[in-house]
Amino acid sequence: MIKKLFAEFFGTFWLVFGGCGSAIFASQIAPASNGQLGILLLGVALAFGLTVLTMAYAVGHISGGHFNPAVSFGLLAGGRFPGKDLLPYIVAQCVGAIAAAAALSFINGGSGDGSAGAFASNFYGEAVYFGKSYSLGAAFLTEFLLTTFFLIIILGATDKFANGKFAGIAIGLGLTLIHLISIPITNTSVNPARSLSQAIFAGSFALSQVWLFWVAPILGGITGGLIYKFLLQKNDVEVA
Repeated sequence: MIKKLFAEFFGTFWLVFGGCGSAIFASQIAPASNGQLGILLLGVALAFGLTVLTMAYAVGHISGGHFNPAVSFGLLAGGRFPGKDLLPYIVAQCVGAIAAAAALSFINGGSGDGSAGAFASNFYGEAVYFGKSYSLGAAFLTEFLLTTFFLIIILGATDKFANGKFAGIAIGLGLTLIHLISIPITNTSVNPARSLSQAIFAGSFALSQVWLFWVAPILGGITGGLIYKFLLQKNDVEVA
């Protein structure tokens, strides 16, 4: 169990450090004049996808490669994860995410001005990108739907009847697509640990909204797990 928790810690650390780090140091998603390198929305989306892809192959065989409380809830709902391990996994994920955010804050010399989206934090109701804002309801539905489909991708790609060798690629590309859709809407969460870690350092604005980025992804994860288990999952009799 200790090895599993360390795997979740390191996997979530890498997700936050790589994904949020790319957004903080190199994104230039919106027009900027502060010397950012400019990998743009596509670059940040790829960075998040690559963190999950690389850690899925590095430590996924140890812990299952959740790196996300919503994924743990979804796998529990889908019958792929024991309930007794849920809380330890979530603690390890949150500690890993917060440690990565602390490292990013130190490297960056601070965590921004506390405005919406500062320090790669998640947000709703503010026109951070492209002059358009999205309501609480729009943000909630976005996070819910995308996490639902993320769990369907994860459960399908790791099904015993699927080709498991390519599961990490499907999951990583799935997370990339999710970010391409939703960075302009919420800065993309689908991961409560990632949202919490950045909010802690970004300040009061992000902390006041972080509840949504726990509730919506977890509900989406559970929904995705139940959909796959009861509507999509094959059993041995069907295959035979």
